[in-house]
Amino acid sequence: MEAKATAKHLRISPIKVKRVIDLIKGKNLKEAKDILEFTSNNRASHYVKKVVNSAAANAENNHNMNLDSLYVFHASANQGKMMRRYKAGSMGRANPIIHRTTHITVVLKERE
Repeated sequence: MEAKATAKHLRISPIKVKRVIDLIKGKNLKEAKDILEFTSNNRASHYVKKVVNSAAANAENNHNMNLDSLYVFHASANQGKMMRRYKAGSMGRANPIIHRTTHITVVLKERE
């Protein structure tokens, strides 16, 4: 049985989130939470930690799973919509500014 949680349209680059997600793939739930608590990239780890906690709550409440036997089965950070803005450039031009967004997905599974 799997428990899944998703967060969409987060205003952070997917590359920054992928660095944090690679640290927790395949780890036990408690170990993953500890890693996220003490990771130096606070903004990305904060978002990932919220999704992991949501997946753990889904596992406990919706699927009656034991929290001690859960591990991070799958975690991904995919690119969401890009917000395009323009800034005035030299000689009457417009320079594009691209704000990237991220979709984070975490799947927890029970170890057998």
